[in-house]
Amino acid sequence: MAPMHNNLSPADGLWSLRRTPDMDEAQFSQWQALLEHRTGITLSPERRSFLETNLGIRMREIGCPSYQAYYEKIVSGPDAIVEWATLVDRLTVQETRFFRDPDAFRLVSDYVLTRPREQLRRRPLEAWSVGCSTGEEPYTLAMVLNECMNQLALKPLFGVTGSDISQPAIEKARRGQFNARKLQGVEETLKQRYFRPAERNTVEVVDSLRERVCFARLNVLDLDTAPMHGMNIIFCQNLLIYFRRWRRREIVKRLAERLAPGGLLVLGQGELTDWQPPGLQRVPSEHVLAWIKRQADEE
Repeated sequence: MAPMHNNLSPADGLWSLRRTPDMDEAQFSQWQALLEHRTGITLSPERRSFLETNLGIRMREIGCPSYQAYYEKIVSGPDAIVEWATLVDRLTVQETRFFRDPDAFRLVSDYVLTRPREQLRRRPLEAWSVGCSTGEEPYTLAMVLNECMNQLALKPLFGVTGSDISQPAIEKARRGQFNARKLQGVEETLKQRYFRPAERNTVEVVDSLRERVCFARLNVLDLDTAPMHGMNIIFCQNLLIYFRRWRRREIVKRLAERLAPGGLLVLGQGELTDWQPPGLQRVPSEHVLAWIKRQADEE
C-alpha cells in the first residue's frame, strides 16, 4: 500500500484549529485491534475519547488529515516504526512516582533483610522493574536495596533493570533527572543521600546509585525472548490492568519463569484475582500482592 500524502503542514493554522472528527465504530475497532495486537493493551469503549484526543494531537502535529490516513502511516508509511514509537509513548500512561506503594517496598526490604547473609555476600541481587516508565520505580528499588545492604553491613552487591515499551520514557529514565517536586514523599535522609541539585529546579540521582540501574526497551508481549533470567526480585505494578485476564496470566507465567528459585514477584493489588500462578507461593500480606518462587525440592 502506497503511503498517503497530504498538502497540509503541521503549522497550517486552519488545520491546527480544526476540531478532530469523531471516530466511528469501525475506526475505533481498527485502532483497538492494532493496539492489542502490537502491545497487548486493550482499550475499552469508554476510552474512545482518550484515543481520539491523543491521536488528534499527534495528527495535528504532523498535519495528517484523517484517522485512516494516520492509521496507514503507522502501518505502512516510510517512517512507520518511528511514528509508532511516538504514538505508543503518548498512549501509555506514565503516571509514576518514587515509593508509589510503600507497603510493597517494605515487603521488598523485609525479603532482602531475611535472606541468608552468606548468599548476599556471594551473589549479586538482581531486581527487575517491569513497565518502569520514566524510572522512579527502579531507582526506588535501588535505594531500598542499598539501604538493606547498609543495614546488613554488606557491600552493595546488587543491580536493578528497568524495562518499558516507550523509548522516550526509557531515555528520560536513563538521564536520572527529575523535577524536585517528584521527591515529595521521599524521606529527607534518602533525598540527601541519593539526589543532588541539578539545573532549573531539578534533581539528579547520584552516580553511585545510577550506575547500579540499567534500562532497556521491552514489550511485555516479547517476554519469552527477554534476556532477564534468574532474577531475585521482579516488580510489576500498575501494568497488568491494561491487559485482558488471559493475557495477564500469560505475562505472570513468563515473569515467574524469569525468577530464581526463592525469588519474589510483586504485582499491584487487584491485578490478578482468583488464580494461583504455578510454581509460586503466595506471600501472606493484606496490603501487597506477591509470591515467592518455590525451590526445586518444594515442587
